[in-house]
Amino acid sequence: MREAQIITIQLDENQTIFELSHCLSRYKSEVFVKKRVGGALYDVNLKSVLGLINLQLKNDDVVTVYAIGHDSREAVEAAVDFLS
Repeated sequence: MREAQIITIQLDENQTIFELSHCLSRYKSEVFVKKRVGGALYDVNLKSVLGLINLQLKNDDVVTVYAIGHDSREAVEAAVDFLS
């Protein structure tokens, strides 16, 4: 099963990527964010702290959050709640 949602990033300055990674660790689905940087499209696993560091998400970025797996809907909802 696959679930996806396009969102605009709106992070609070107190939120950290470690919290996001920890929040999503309870889901069995793989959870990703897709972001265009320059002319390239990047897919990063939201459970990967290193991937999140490299992606450098910032407020007003428009991204696609998607998950693949049996609990993908719940995983996407949790990621969207955190990121927007």
